[in-house]
Amino acid sequence: MARPRKWRRVCSLPESDRFGPLDASIDSGNYVTMTIDEYESIRLIDLEGLTQEACAQQMNIARTTVQFMYNEARRKIAESLVNGKVLRIEGGDYRLCDGSERICGQGVCRRNRCENRIPAENMYLRG
Repeated sequence: MARPRKWRRVCSLPESDRFGPLDASIDSGNYVTMTIDEYESIRLIDLEGLTQEACAQQMNIARTTVQFMYNEARRKIAESLVNGKVLRIEGGDYRLCDGSERICGQGVCRRNRCENRIPAENMYLRG
Protein backbone atom coordinates (compact mmCIF):
# COMPACT_ATOMS: atom_id res chain seq x y z
CA MET A 1 0.00 0.00 0.00
CA ALA A 2 1.41 3.38 -1.02
CA ARG A 3 2.01 6.05 1.55
CA PRO A 4 -0.60 8.83 1.37
CA ARG A 5 0.58 12.17 0.00
CA LYS A 6 1.33 14.86 2.53
CA TRP A 7 -0.68 18.06 2.20
CA ARG A 8 1.50 20.95 1.06
CA ARG A 9 0.91 24.28 2.81
CA VAL A 10 0.17 27.08 0.34
CA CYS A 11 -0.28 30.67 1.51
CA SER A 12 -2.68 31.83 -1.20
CA LEU A 13 -3.94 30.98 -4.64
CA PRO A 14 -2.39 32.80 -7.61
CA GLU A 15 -4.18 35.98 -8.68
CA SER A 16 -3.97 34.82 -12.32
CA ASP A 17 -4.19 31.17 -13.24
CA ARG A 18 -3.45 31.37 -16.95
CA PHE A 19 -0.45 32.79 -18.82
CA GLY A 20 0.73 32.52 -22.38
CA PRO A 21 0.56 33.92 -25.89
CA LEU A 22 -2.23 36.45 -26.39
CA ASP A 23 -3.54 34.71 -29.50
CA ALA A 24 -3.46 31.16 -28.09
CA SER A 25 -6.64 29.18 -27.53
CA ILE A 26 -6.66 26.93 -24.48
CA ASP A 27 -9.18 24.64 -26.18
CA SER A 28 -6.60 23.53 -28.73
CA GLY A 29 -4.81 21.31 -26.20
CA ASN A 30 -1.79 23.56 -26.59
CA TYR A 31 -1.24 24.07 -22.86
CA VAL A 32 0.89 23.02 -19.90
CA THR A 33 -0.61 22.55 -16.42
CA MET A 34 1.36 23.57 -13.31
CA THR A 35 -0.05 22.57 -9.93
CA ILE A 36 -0.72 25.09 -7.16
CA ASP A 37 2.02 23.55 -5.01
CA GLU A 38 4.55 23.80 -7.88
CA TYR A 39 3.56 27.45 -8.27
CA GLU A 40 4.12 27.99 -4.53
CA SER A 41 7.64 26.49 -4.74
CA ILE A 42 8.51 28.92 -7.58
CA ARG A 43 7.06 31.84 -5.61
CA LEU A 44 8.95 31.00 -2.43
CA ILE A 45 12.31 30.19 -4.02
CA ASP A 46 12.50 32.61 -6.96
CA LEU A 47 10.37 35.53 -5.77
CA GLU A 48 10.82 35.43 -1.99
CA GLY A 49 14.45 34.21 -2.21
CA LEU A 50 14.11 31.27 0.16
CA THR A 51 16.40 28.27 0.04
CA GLN A 52 14.92 24.88 -0.76
CA GLU A 53 15.24 24.00 2.93
CA ALA A 54 13.33 27.12 4.05
CA CYS A 55 10.74 26.52 1.33
CA ALA A 56 10.27 22.97 2.60
CA GLN A 57 9.68 24.25 6.14
CA GLN A 58 7.19 26.84 4.87
CA MET A 59 5.27 24.23 2.85
CA ASN A 60 5.59 21.54 5.57
CA ILE A 61 7.20 18.94 3.27
CA ALA A 62 10.62 17.37 2.68
CA ARG A 63 13.37 19.31 0.90
CA THR A 64 13.65 16.58 -1.74
CA THR A 65 9.96 17.02 -2.52
CA VAL A 66 10.49 20.78 -2.92
CA GLN A 67 13.44 20.13 -5.23
CA PHE A 68 11.33 17.84 -7.43
CA MET A 69 8.36 20.26 -7.54
CA TYR A 70 10.64 23.24 -8.25
CA ASN A 71 12.37 21.44 -11.14
CA GLU A 72 9.00 20.37 -12.59
CA ALA A 73 7.66 23.92 -12.32
CA ARG A 74 10.72 25.37 -14.09
CA ARG A 75 10.43 22.76 -16.85
CA LYS A 76 6.78 23.67 -17.38
CA ILE A 77 7.56 27.41 -17.49
CA ALA A 78 10.29 26.75 -20.06
CA GLU A 79 7.97 24.60 -22.16
CA SER A 80 5.36 27.35 -22.12
CA LEU A 81 7.86 30.05 -23.12
CA VAL A 82 9.82 28.11 -25.72
CA ASN A 83 6.92 26.29 -27.38
CA GLY A 84 4.35 29.10 -27.07
CA LYS A 85 1.96 27.08 -24.91
CA VAL A 86 -0.56 28.44 -22.43
CA LEU A 87 0.47 27.84 -18.80
CA ARG A 88 -2.46 26.91 -16.55
CA ILE A 89 -2.10 26.82 -12.76
CA GLU A 90 -4.53 24.43 -11.08
CA GLY A 91 -4.84 21.29 -8.99
CA GLY A 92 -2.38 19.54 -6.73
CA ASP A 93 -2.42 18.28 -3.15
CA TYR A 94 -2.40 21.37 -0.98
CA ARG A 95 -3.99 23.07 2.00
CA LEU A 96 -4.39 26.83 2.19
CA CYS A 97 -2.87 28.22 5.36
CA ASP A 98 -5.18 30.15 7.65
CA GLY A 99 -2.56 32.77 8.58
CA SER A 100 -2.42 31.72 12.22
CA GLU A 101 0.61 29.43 12.12
CA ARG A 102 3.93 30.61 13.55
CA ILE A 103 5.65 30.53 10.17
CA CYS A 104 3.01 32.87 8.65
CA GLY A 105 4.39 35.90 10.47
CA GLN A 106 7.88 35.59 8.97
CA GLY A 107 7.22 37.69 5.89
CA VAL A 108 6.93 35.08 3.12
CA CYS A 109 3.30 34.17 3.69
CA ARG A 110 1.11 36.19 1.32
CA ARG A 111 -1.89 35.46 3.51
CA ASN A 112 -1.06 38.28 5.91
CA ARG A 113 -0.41 40.68 3.03
CA CYS A 114 -3.72 40.07 1.24
CA GLU A 115 -6.88 42.00 1.97
CA ASN A 116 -9.09 39.25 0.54
CA ARG A 117 -9.35 36.49 3.13
CA ILE A 118 -10.65 33.11 2.06
CA PRO A 119 -13.57 31.86 4.17
CA ALA A 120 -12.69 28.97 6.49
CA GLU A 121 -15.05 26.59 4.71
CA ASN A 122 -12.95 26.98 1.50
CA MET A 123 -9.55 26.38 3.13
CA TYR A 124 -9.16 22.71 2.28
CA LEU A 125 -8.92 21.95 -1.41
CA ARG A 126 -7.80 18.97 -3.36
CA GLY A 127 -7.52 19.15 -7.11
